[in-house]
Amino acid sequence: MGMCGPLSMALPLQNFFKIQKLISILLYQFGRIITYSSLGLIFGLAGRKIYLAGFQQWFSIVMGLLMLFLVIQYWIFKKSMHPGFLSLFYYTVQKVMTKILKTRGTATFLVFGMANGFLPCGMVYIALAGALVTTRVEYSVLFMTMFGLGTLPAMVAVSWFGQFFSLSLRNSFRKIVPVFISVMAIILILRGMNLGIPFISPVLQSAQGTTITCQN
Repeated sequence: MGMCGPLSMALPLQNFFKIQKLISILLYQFGRIITYSSLGLIFGLAGRKIYLAGFQQWFSIVMGLLMLFLVIQYWIFKKSMHPGFLSLFYYTVQKVMTKILKTRGTATFLVFGMANGFLPCGMVYIALAGALVTTRVEYSVLFMTMFGLGTLPAMVAVSWFGQFFSLSLRNSFRKIVPVFISVMAIILILRGMNLGIPFISPVLQSAQGTTITCQN
């Protein structure tokens, strides 16, 4: 609600009938989920290569430390938690979204939602970090799909009842995001430490090839 709420409330739905408004909102939200699932596929493939190479344990720790570094920059130096090298990409996405909104038709909202899935968002960073350290591609895709579905009720509510969510309330939600990122970072670090704690720090098994024994 804090990160994506303003964009959801900016959707041009004022002159729509209720059923048309609901369909447009759902198309927009499912567009986001399609993008999240696609990102899950990409990051899952990358994570699978890391797993097969035997670096998943250390990679999980490095990801956690990187996320903590971004949060510290945000809290102490008031810098954005978004990596600077992605600024040009985000600017391009915003320009594309502006052009999309100028077109007409209900299907436009699906494409707009897909573009929105690429915009910077702290919660998406958390989800992608989790998807990246999975051991199988299908787990990564499922992880990101369920993340999108999990955000669906809140985001539909913001689009439909936007006038009831004040700016101060949405800003309060945004202030919680760094806390969630910090918690996820600590979990990733613990996960990589192989402490044997169920669900928190399970023992990660490296992928091993099949041993071939030759007999004379």
